[in-house]
Amino acid sequence: MNPFEKLIEIHRKEEKLVIGLMSGTSADGVSAVVVKIRGSGINTKFKILAYNTYPYPESIRRRVFELFDPNTGKVDKICLMNYVLAELFADACFRIVEEAGLSMRDIDLIGSHGQTIYHMPDPVTVDSYRVRSTLQIVEPSVIAARTGVVTVADFRHKDVAVGGQGAPISAYVDYIIFRSEYVNRAIQNIGGIANVTYIPAQASIDDVMAFDTGPGNMIIDAIVSHITGGKMSFDADGKIAAKGRVNERLLSRLMEHEFIKRPPPKTTGREEFGVHYALKVYREGKRMGLSDEDIVATVTAFTALSIKYNYENYLGKVDEVIVGGGGSYNKTLLKMLREYLYPAEVRVHEDYGIPAQAKEPLIIAILANETISGNYNNVTTATGAKRRVVMGKIVLGE
Repeated sequence: MNPFEKLIEIHRKEEKLVIGLMSGTSADGVSAVVVKIRGSGINTKFKILAYNTYPYPESIRRRVFELFDPNTGKVDKICLMNYVLAELFADACFRIVEEAGLSMRDIDLIGSHGQTIYHMPDPVTVDSYRVRSTLQIVEPSVIAARTGVVTVADFRHKDVAVGGQGAPISAYVDYIIFRSEYVNRAIQNIGGIANVTYIPAQASIDDVMAFDTGPGNMIIDAIVSHITGGKMSFDADGKIAAKGRVNERLLSRLMEHEFIKRPPPKTTGREEFGVHYALKVYREGKRMGLSDEDIVATVTAFTALSIKYNYENYLGKVDEVIVGGGGSYNKTLLKMLREYLYPAEVRVHEDYGIPAQAKEPLIIAILANETISGNYNNVTTATGAKRRVVMGKIVLGE
């Protein structure tokens, strides 16, 4: 069977085994999932068979972080790491398939988000062209060549091509999984950046809202890494923040950031809340005489309070909040969210049978299934795109 005939065969299958691959703004490593997907669109049913996160080797992670900074992210480094990371993503496919007790021959489809290295959601004018742009690396041709499996990647670009910001791309999948006849839900992801999908009760896809609320773990992680000399890359269980006291004066200053109060659609990233911003906040906290623990507590509160602000100003009634991403493991952050968002009930994805570690690669797996099914998988009310499109580039397996 030639590769194109194989693609048509996969398209026609009612049930598929799909690998989802993701590395988020925290750039911790490759999160992978193997999932059995039946149907498509609102009729999608899924079962997670295996999931894991394979950390980047520290030398690789340092190289990745160099790409985030325009001063160090040179074109030769971007070119090289596009292929280096693709080898890591391909390795993750073989590892997760083995953990699922399967072989690569059993897999129908791979979805890969890649690694975002730069995101420019606000239009820039060059000559007569006014464009938004985003850049994810991890060459999907390498993944397809190593595994022999059809690979769908680069989901964001089609949305950007029709005037969207290319983010958040989770809204469509959140709608499939969490829509309800009776409950107004906010699906709050807290990765490096925090983003919400709002699904009112009895919502159609056009009623869904989604946008970035501001920083998630990004500032917390950067400051924790700084104060521990790199020995810790995150605040495990929120223990450092729990030892500190929130400084209301510094928190008030942080809440003045223009992005927090900007109305949606909106997206952000390291360009606004990366290491440079985090260290600026840290230095300001030190000038105010705060301890390291107080500063970590305050930036943790900044994540929670910016979520509250966006809910109160841009969402309708919220009955239930479902928190996912790495931030769902931060007990101090969850405690703050429950206080700030009361009387809404704050839950985590595990309450619905979805491990937080599996959620983001699951999103990519389902989006890839939608691509191969020929279904529109962006949400215009989330990204600001002019129309719905089929996101994702397809690389044939051989």
